[in-house]
Amino acid sequence: MASRAVSVADLVERARAGEARAVARLISLVEDQSSKLREVSAALMPHTGKAHIVGLTGAPGVGKSTSTSALVKALRAQGRRVGVLAVDPTSPFSGGALLGDRIRMQEHATDDGVYIRSMASRGHLGGLSVAAPQALRVLDAAGCDVVLVETVGVGQSEVEISGLADTTLVLLAPGMGDGIQAAKAGILEIGDIFVVNKADREGAQSTRRELRSVVTMTDRPDGAWKPPILLTVATSGEGVDEVASEIAQHHDHLVTTGELDRRRLARTRREIEALALTSVRDRFAHLSGDTRLDTLAADVLTGAIDPYAAADSLVENL
Repeated sequence: MASRAVSVADLVERARAGEARAVARLISLVEDQSSKLREVSAALMPHTGKAHIVGLTGAPGVGKSTSTSALVKALRAQGRRVGVLAVDPTSPFSGGALLGDRIRMQEHATDDGVYIRSMASRGHLGGLSVAAPQALRVLDAAGCDVVLVETVGVGQSEVEISGLADTTLVLLAPGMGDGIQAAKAGILEIGDIFVVNKADREGAQSTRRELRSVVTMTDRPDGAWKPPILLTVATSGEGVDEVASEIAQHHDHLVTTGELDRRRLARTRREIEALALTSVRDRFAHLSGDTRLDTLAADVLTGAIDPYAAADSLVENL
């Protein structure tokens, strides 16, 4: 049976009213690169810009999913509406998310103030899905006060989260590499808040000291935010309220200093650039049977023109 036509305007209004099914449908349209994607984007924009986007990153095994679940509980205790975008590894069979994060967050499944969505990374190296920015807009428009973005955790490439979030939490754990190793991976440069999870294990205080030493050596301008280094035991909730408090304080700092607007402007510039480059690549993909490209290639081979000039000519005529 043919599926019922989707009214984007209707879906957006229902999502803004808090209807979980409408939120899910909008994110699916985004993730599937629907032909309605442009319409969805245009309909969402007037209702966005209010949510505080918080990214959680760190190596596999540090407890990101457990920490995310504990943070959701702490934020809900403050009366905040919370969205969670959990980027899972892609299933090699279905191409979809493995849904591991939603399994770990079952305690929030019946809470109308929480929306949890798993998205497949689909091989994207930055630990995020390429559809993540638009999916965040859906959760923002749906009235979420805070949106937590949990990355896959893929080593050095996970620094991409800093370009998507207002506040970035870097999670580490004792016995999984010291602060110096974390600095080499580049993640200390992007952290606004550092969390040593599994603090009930031996070596937690040592890891904290090493982190403090490395963070102190990082050059920061006068008046810049000084990243706190916190200890948590996410499985029991110990220290999580303090993390939630620091997230709120960082948001206040961003607003007061104007850094929030600067970060969001830079983020939007990168998104526009990425969309423009995608559009250009799509046009190139349709040039396989175009004689102009063949003619330019022949001219380069005969030395009549150099490849840079050929490329300029091709771009000018796209």
